[in-house]
Amino acid sequence: MVSFSYTAADEEKSRGVRRMKALATSLLLAVALIYALATWAENAGWGAWTGYVAAAAEAGMVGALADWFAVTALFRRPLGLPIPHTAIIPTKKDQLGASLGQFVGENFLSADVVRGRLAALGIGARLGGWLADPAHADRVTAEASTALRGALTVLRDADVQAVVGEAITRRAEAAEIAPGLGKTLERIVADGAHHRAVDLICTRAHDWLVTHGDSVMDAVQGGAPGWTPRFVDRRIGERVYKELLRFVTEMRDMPGHPARGAIDRFLADFAADLQADTDTRARIERLKSDLLARPEIQDVIASAWASVRSLIIAAAEDDRSQLRLRARASLISLGNRLATDTRLQAKVDGWAEDAAAYVVTTYRGEITSLITDTVAGWDATQTSRKIEANIGRDLQFIRINGTVVGALAGLLIYTISHAAGG
Repeated sequence: MVSFSYTAADEEKSRGVRRMKALATSLLLAVALIYALATWAENAGWGAWTGYVAAAAEAGMVGALADWFAVTALFRRPLGLPIPHTAIIPTKKDQLGASLGQFVGENFLSADVVRGRLAALGIGARLGGWLADPAHADRVTAEASTALRGALTVLRDADVQAVVGEAITRRAEAAEIAPGLGKTLERIVADGAHHRAVDLICTRAHDWLVTHGDSVMDAVQGGAPGWTPRFVDRRIGERVYKELLRFVTEMRDMPGHPARGAIDRFLADFAADLQADTDTRARIERLKSDLLARPEIQDVIASAWASVRSLIIAAAEDDRSQLRLRARASLISLGNRLATDTRLQAKVDGWAEDAAAYVVTTYRGEITSLITDTVAGWDATQTSRKIEANIGRDLQFIRINGTVVGALAGLLIYTISHAAGG
């Protein structure tokens, strides 16, 4: 069973309670002695004043005993007697816990109370003023960077890579790319942006042909029939090479070359087919699926996490990195806006109030049950000891006050009675 831990501080408080108990008991014994002496003196004929003293002392004893009973009954049974409605804290601990939980739920965990309290705090303005301070922005940025580094360190790369790879693959497979590619290609052709690529290809093809002329001619000769003379094969190879070189050179040097126009028309037609032709779109989707299924592509997708992770950690560790500088500047900017923009303050206050109201209304039962279940798990005896150690000293003043007030009340009643009788 769970109980309070009885600490050295509690033991020190208990010693203070015992001292106050001794003082209250001593006062009870003192009024009892005064009563005995005053009664003896009254019977011995010492004078009328002895009756007043005896009445005050008698009432003081009654008050002291009554308050002793009341205080003691909170924690234990007076004199060990099984008197009903005593030892209230040990025997009614669970009911007290339930009542405390209900009290907290009704008076502290209500939406109206929480909203009123948060509205009075002005969270938006306070948060804005706090964040506008560069030192506070630096602190938030540093703490966020530490948390980010910790989170990235704890995460297993293999798990994250698998999740990232699956997410990218699933997203790519779900989205049809052909229409988007078609629109992009259509804009490129319309703007003539592909001309530079054609120029580059023509230039590289021309340079390659110039460098590898023998290879081209050997390839042509190698494909000739075996019955043709070799000199004929060579002449044909040279002719093919020259025509090919001339064709590529003209394409390179003539922007209006017919072949370039044919490329423009081909690309324009292909862009239209990507957007409207069902067969072309289906082929592109199959090609996309085949590429995504290749291990090389999956490795590239999975390894992207490692690169991103390294970049983020490096930026988070460097207090002069763009990531941290931008985060700090954004926090300061947000703080300045919150500190001056009343509409934004109202929004933040509303968000905070709505969130808090949702929590207390949705989870009020769980919160109050935490109080109830915790109190129910305490050991009754230890609970009583700890509570008495913390409030028992003040309770002993009730006994002292009861003795004093009882004595004064008894003296007053005795005086009034004698005055009325006289």
